[in-house]
Amino acid sequence: MAESTVIEGLHYNSGKKVAVTLGKGRIEEIRESDGQSGGDSGANCFIAPGLVDLQINGYGGFDFNSLPMPDNLLAQITNVLWGQGVTAYLPTLVTNSAEALEAELRSLTAARSRDPLVAATVTGFHVEGPFISPQDGSRGAHRKQFVQATDWALFQRWQEAAEGNIRILTLSPEWPEAPAFIAKCADSGVIVSIGHTAASPEQIREAVAAGATMSTHLGNGAQLMLPRHPNYIWEQLAEDSLWAGIIGDGFHLPEAVLKVFLRAKGQRAMLVSDAVVFGGMAPGEYNTHTNGKVVLSPTGRLHLGDNPKLLAGSAQMLTWGIAHLVRSGLCSLDEAWDMASVRPASFMKWPAAAGLTPGAPADLVLFEKTDDGGIHILQTWKQGRLAYRKEGA
Repeated sequence: MAESTVIEGLHYNSGKKVAVTLGKGRIEEIRESDGQSGGDSGANCFIAPGLVDLQINGYGGFDFNSLPMPDNLLAQITNVLWGQGVTAYLPTLVTNSAEALEAELRSLTAARSRDPLVAATVTGFHVEGPFISPQDGSRGAHRKQFVQATDWALFQRWQEAAEGNIRILTLSPEWPEAPAFIAKCADSGVIVSIGHTAASPEQIREAVAAGATMSTHLGNGAQLMLPRHPNYIWEQLAEDSLWAGIIGDGFHLPEAVLKVFLRAKGQRAMLVSDAVVFGGMAPGEYNTHTNGKVVLSPTGRLHLGDNPKLLAGSAQMLTWGIAHLVRSGLCSLDEAWDMASVRPASFMKWPAAAGLTPGAPADLVLFEKTDDGGIHILQTWKQGRLAYRKEGA
């Protein structure tokens, strides 16, 4: 890479033409541009911070939750995700046997060490389960035979396999020993996120007091019918210290619910994709090892083959969620983009929280808006290196 690189485009926040100078892996300078600086890109492209996804199960036919895990799986998925504007993410492992989770973590950890740029993008792991609710509805698509109570010794075994890189653990605080377990996680630097729960309001409050700081895909992984009040969704909304991961694809949560969540959580609302293996694939029927046949519709909705009313996960990336929020009039483009970039980075206390400012990591993307309000990624830069360029861009 040259001593410095200049990228030109429209600042995603102000809309002004800017020239961004990258050097030594950081943003050296941002200045207004007349478009004559000779930088990469074009006047109609937007420049924005790279996207940060705290929950990705797989994408493009690749699945983190399958064994044996090919040696190049992590690099393959990461390369695909750069094409979606993602510059930092947490591979997410869901409820499985203790042995399978340990093996998956060891495989991911070994793969992460093979490529410095992949390692810089894969900033740790998210383990979703198995310490979740065994109840139907709240459990979601997680396999019931592997759901279990919180177990500190077992979690330590997994953390050892991950070489300390489990960053987020999703659990339900309805287990009797959950508060003590949560406190140990928090003391060790692991973020505890409440999800797939049927916990009482009192148990939610106890979890927060013990150190839980996040809600996993709030409003999903829940029973179809809940008491009007109180219930665990209201309680998490009311807990001001809880950050909320939200799937904004338009299928998981109605617009009215998204509106309420955004208003209740404010600056602590974050977008996640929760993408699964079928994201980025052609519409059609697919077979899974957990849910049997699933269908990816032409509209982008993934549902169970034998019950179209039930979702089978998310098939869309953060750019889709950003576009949906903007099209729906729920927030502006820069607000939605921040929900998928600087906010999750801030929550994780990562340097990328500085966003598009001098001195920040040179993790950024160039994108264009389509006539129908969609977002197309043109370039992705990671640590000042061009990780992705759309053909012809």
